[in-house]
Amino acid sequence: MNPQRATARTWAGLVCLLIPALLVSMDISVLFVAAPAIAEALQPTSAQWLWMMDVYGFVLAGLLVTMGGLGDRIGRRRLLLTGGVLFGAASVLLALAPTAELFIAGRALLGAAAATLAPSTLSLVRGMFTDPRQRGAAVGAWTIAFTSGAVAGPIFGGLLLEFFWWGSVFLINLPFMVALVVAAPLLVPESRDPRASVFDLPGAGLSLVAVIGLVYAAKRMAEHGADPAGFAALVVGALLLALFVRRQRRAAHPLVDVALFARPAFTAAVGGNAVVSFAAAGLGLLTFTFMQTVHGLSPLQAALWALPTLLGTVLGATLAGLLAPRARPGVLMAVGLVLGAAGFALVGTVDTDTHLVVFVGGYTLLTLGVGFVGTLANTLVLATAPRERAGAAAGISETSIEFGTALGIAVLGTAASTVYRTSVADQLPSVDGAAAETVTGALAAAPRAQDPGTLLDAAFAAYTAGVNTAALIGAGVLAAVALLVAVALRKLPPGTGEESGAPAPAGGAPARP
Repeated sequence: MNPQRATARTWAGLVCLLIPALLVSMDISVLFVAAPAIAEALQPTSAQWLWMMDVYGFVLAGLLVTMGGLGDRIGRRRLLLTGGVLFGAASVLLALAPTAELFIAGRALLGAAAATLAPSTLSLVRGMFTDPRQRGAAVGAWTIAFTSGAVAGPIFGGLLLEFFWWGSVFLINLPFMVALVVAAPLLVPESRDPRASVFDLPGAGLSLVAVIGLVYAAKRMAEHGADPAGFAALVVGALLLALFVRRQRRAAHPLVDVALFARPAFTAAVGGNAVVSFAAAGLGLLTFTFMQTVHGLSPLQAALWALPTLLGTVLGATLAGLLAPRARPGVLMAVGLVLGAAGFALVGTVDTDTHLVVFVGGYTLLTLGVGFVGTLANTLVLATAPRERAGAAAGISETSIEFGTALGIAVLGTAASTVYRTSVADQLPSVDGAAAETVTGALAAAPRAQDPGTLLDAAFAAYTAGVNTAALIGAGVLAAVALLVAVALRKLPPGTGEESGAPAPAGGAPARP
C-alpha cells in the first residue's frame, strides 16, 4: 500500500512541534551569553554557580529515556502538552527568581519539562508522516530546529540582553508554550504504543541515576582529572547502566529495546548525534567569549556576526534531505563529519589579528556538517526503531545528544582554559588572581594593572591559543568518527529510512515495505 501523503494540517502540526524542539535546545546554551548578568544580579557562590549552569542538562539527560518510554504508553501528545505547561511555569520562575537557590530549582524544573518535550516532538513526527520523502523533510526541519537551538540560544540571548534584563531570555518562552498548548490539540494527532504495557518504574529510576552519573563524571573528569568524585560517579553510573541493560533484557515490558543497538544504523545514528553535539556545544561555549573579548564586540554585535552559523545548519539539513534518496547514508554522514572537521580546522588557524570572517566561516562550515549529520542520524533512528517504540528510541538518541553536549563543553572548554592559564603564566608570571584564570578576569583587572596593554595582549593571545587547541581537538574527533561511521554503515543502501520500522536484515540493510 502507498503511504498516505501529509495534508496542510499535518504540516501546520509540524510547525507546532518545531517550537518546543527549538526552545529545549536554546535553553542549554542561552546561559553562555546571559551568565555574566545573572551572576551579577544573584551573586551565587562558586558551588551554586556550577549547579545553575549544569542542573538543566543533568536533569534533561537523565529523564529523556524515561519520558520517551512514558510517552509511548500514555500518549505522546498528552506528554507534550504536560511538558509545555511545566516548561512555561519554570520559565516564569527563572525569570523572576530573586535568589540563586530558586534559580537552581527553576532550572531543574525546566530540565524535567524539556525531557517531556524533546522525545515527544520527534516521535510524533514519526507518526504524522508516513511517506518516506515527506518524513525525511519533516525530520530535516526538526533537526534544523533542535540543532539550531544550541547556536541560536546565545544569538537571541544577546539580542534580548541588548534591550531587556536577564530574565527576558527565559520569559520569552512563555508565549510560545501558550501557543503550543492551544494549537497542538487541534493540529497534532495523538499517538501511543497500542500494546500499552506496564511502565517500568524501577528501570526508569536506574536510567535516571545512571545517565546523570555518567554525564557528571564526564564533566568532572574533564575539568579536574580522574579525582575521587569523578571516578566514583563514573563507577556508579557504569554499574547502574549495566544493571539497567540487564533489567531491560529480562523485563516483560522493557522501557528500552536494547536490541536496537545490534542494528548498525541505529548505533551509528546515536553516535553521530553525540559527536556533532560535542562539536557544536564545545565551540559554542567559546565563541561568544572570543568575539566579545578578543574582538571587543557587544552582545548584540556578536549575535549578528553569528547569524551565518544558523544558515549553515539550515543548508546542511536541506542538502542531507535532498541527497539521502540517492547516496549511501554511510557516505553522507562521513561527508558531514568531515565538513565539521574542516570547520574546526579553519577555526584552529585563527590568530588575534585574523579577521573575524575567517572564524565565523569555520564555525559556519562546522554547523553545515552538524545539520548534515543530524538530519541523517534522526532519520535513521526513526527508520530502524519499531513505530510503537518511537518515543523510547527518540529518548535514547536525544540522551546521546545531551551527553555529547556535556562532554563537548567539558572537554573543549577545559582544553581552552588549560592553554589560557599555561600561556599567561609563561608570558606574565607575576599575574595572579582572576586575570590568570580567565580572559574575562583579565579584562576586569586591566584598568588596575600597571601595564593594561601588555596584560590584555597576553590574555587575548592566550585565549585565542586555547580556542585553537580546542578546535584542533574537535577536528581530530570528528575526523576519526567519520571513518568509523563510513565503515559501520558501508552496507546500507541509498534511501535508508523508507522502511516501516521492521528489523533490518543481518547485513545491515533496511527491510523494504
